[in-house]
This record gives sequence, structure tokens and C-alpha cells, in this order.
Amino acid sequence: MPSDAPVLPDVIAPGVTTLLCGSAAGAVSARLGLPYAGPGNKFWPILAESGLTPRLLAPAEFRALPRHGLGLTDINKTESGADSDLTGAGDDAEALAAKLEAFRPAILAFTAKRPAQVFLGAGRVEYGVQDRRFGATEIHVLPSPSGLAVRWWDPSYWHALGARHRALVGERR
Repeated sequence: MPSDAPVLPDVIAPGVTTLLCGSAAGAVSARLGLPYAGPGNKFWPILAESGLTPRLLAPAEFRALPRHGLGLTDINKTESGADSDLTGAGDDAEALAAKLEAFRPAILAFTAKRPAQVFLGAGRVEYGVQDRRFGATEIHVLPSPSGLAVRWWDPSYWHALGARHRALVGERR
């Protein structure tokens, strides 16, 4: 049974343009206390490659994300491991909705299908921009950067998000 304490802290600040939401902290991330820290994880490289960050950040620099208009959270803050390891007991779509209401990002980007399915209450979702919104917040679903999900990896969705994010950051200035 998961504890009530978050495995990793949220990184969200007023004015973030894009809130990235994962499933839960991976095992390596939970052990190190750093998001997307697994050796095969493509998260940090794809942020730089897609232009979401101006350079490659190390997992230890995660607190710098709001400077780039980015926030970071998980749908499940109290469990860790691969999606297949999660019981779902810590899934909390209402908490994510409260974060969206409080911070009002222009984009909510799920870094895998599972958290999108939990939040949207959908059995199946496709990658890309979704037809549904949360208020004024666009919803995007991205292929997981986890090394365990390599067979579904397609960076084009991350590049599309990067272009949209940069456009909105420019509009908000």
C-alpha cells in the first residue's frame, strides 16, 4: 500500500506554460530522488532536442524547469516503479485537476498513455493533441521516454509539443 508522502516533489510555479505529467517515479528516480533519472530514459535529451529546454539538463537540475516555462508532476505521487508495478492506489486525477486549476498551464502534456488514460477516464488514447481540454488547457499525449517503452518511441510528438510550447511562451511574454 502506498504511503501518503510523495515519492518526488512537484515542480510547478505560477506562469508555467506546459505541465508535464508522468505516471509515477521510476525505481531509479525514486531511489535517487530525481525525476526521469533511469539510465535509458530519453526525457532529458528529448526536452533539449525538441526545444522545450535550450540545452540538455541533468536530472539533478529538475528544479530549473519553471525557468523554461515547464512544470513537472505525476498522476501517482505515492508509488514508484514501472507502470506494470503500480497498483493504481496512488492514482489521483482529482489532485492533478486541482493543480491545473491552481496554475492554469496552457498545455498539459502526459509523458505516457497510462496517466492520460487515468486522468481522462479513457480506456484508449492516441498520441498527440487530444480533442478534449481541461478548461482552456490543451491536452497532449506523448510516447513514454522510458527505456522500457522503446518500441513505442516516436520523438515527433515531442517535437510538435516543443514547437507549440515555444509559440505559447512567445505569446505570454
